[in-house]
Amino acid sequence: MNKQTTLIIVAMLLGIVTGYVCNSLFDAATAKDIAGYFAMVTDIFLRLIKMIIAPLIFATLVAGMAGMGDARTVGRIGGKAVGWFLMASFASLFIGLIFANLLHPGANVGVPLPDVAASAGLKTSALNLKDFLTHVFPRNFFEAMANNEILQILIFSVFVGLAIGQLRDTKAGLLARSIEEVVPVMLKVTDYVMRFAPIGVFAAVANVVTTQGLGVLLVYGKFMGSFYVALAVLWAVLVFAGFVVLKGDVFRVVKAMRQPMLLGFSTASSESAYPRVMEELKTLGVRERVIGFVLPLGYSFNLDGSMIYTAFASLFIAQAYGIPLSIEQQIVMLLVLMVSSKGIAGVPRSSLVVVAAVLPMFHLPEAGVLLIMGIDHFLDMGRTATNVLGNGIATTVVAKWENAIGVEEDEQEEAGALSAPAAAE
Repeated sequence: MNKQTTLIIVAMLLGIVTGYVCNSLFDAATAKDIAGYFAMVTDIFLRLIKMIIAPLIFATLVAGMAGMGDARTVGRIGGKAVGWFLMASFASLFIGLIFANLLHPGANVGVPLPDVAASAGLKTSALNLKDFLTHVFPRNFFEAMANNEILQILIFSVFVGLAIGQLRDTKAGLLARSIEEVVPVMLKVTDYVMRFAPIGVFAAVANVVTTQGLGVLLVYGKFMGSFYVALAVLWAVLVFAGFVVLKGDVFRVVKAMRQPMLLGFSTASSESAYPRVMEELKTLGVRERVIGFVLPLGYSFNLDGSMIYTAFASLFIAQAYGIPLSIEQQIVMLLVLMVSSKGIAGVPRSSLVVVAAVLPMFHLPEAGVLLIMGIDHFLDMGRTATNVLGNGIATTVVAKWENAIGVEEDEQEEAGALSAPAAAE
């Protein structure tokens, strides 16, 4: 557990204690006034998060698309990999939505709506599939950036990324390199913003406990338990999907992924497990050219644990604030999450950034993100292990489709057999 996570947990505990003291010592009106100051701190932190979303998504997505180039550059392997990633992403989000509706982890929480969100929450019925599809396409890129219209930014970024990829060998290569250099800058800015997370968590938890009392803490245990049940089901689905292609070899993959998964679980970092995943895949005989292409792509576009979390957390927040979402709205949310989560993978606490970006589209309070940030590390451990398992299976499946498991060894043996007669002569 790193220093940042430790600070967040300490801040959460201090927020609980502070909120309990305020709730016990003061009457309801005074407690509400005190909670208002905590809410002010929370709002400032949320503004910092919203500040980084648009440039972060634009830079990371354009750089990624430009690196892949056009469809011919992506090629056959990329097409198969992306196809698998999309199916796995849809399954992850769908499972998250199902279990959030079945288990209702945020039901009966009764967190009061912020004033602005309260009025916006009355408009949720206005969102429908027709309006959503029309709204996806931007009229003006700068308007989309100014309003943090995530999907509109994504659409523009895809076009720009593909264009730069095709023109990379021309003068556009300078633009491509410039945008790629923006990515680490934005990641660093994100890191700076997230350093204020302990303060935001303290204020958010203190605010809720001051007004609601300690009873609201029972929700955290229910939320974590429900989420890990959903993760267990997702693991079973991923293994079954791998079994369809790999047959019994999928269990060899799961066994090989145990150490990387344990490393990812203990550190809550997919990147820390990346080198170990590569080594284990090589041990399984997966050809290096497949590993070198599919695995990095998977770390950007196939984070199954993070995907299920975004769906689960979004519905939890809606339930916690008592804002009902229709089946149509939930399906639209699934599609939005499926697209928007592809733009900022690899960012610290990227799942929270995705959730924060999507909530306003459904008139849900962004402050809901801070309700779960205090326990996010423990949730991140589970979703990181799931990301590792999903990418290990995905890479092996693509290698199987490409007949690229054990190929290098077979070629070496064949070369040795052919050279033996020559050596004898």
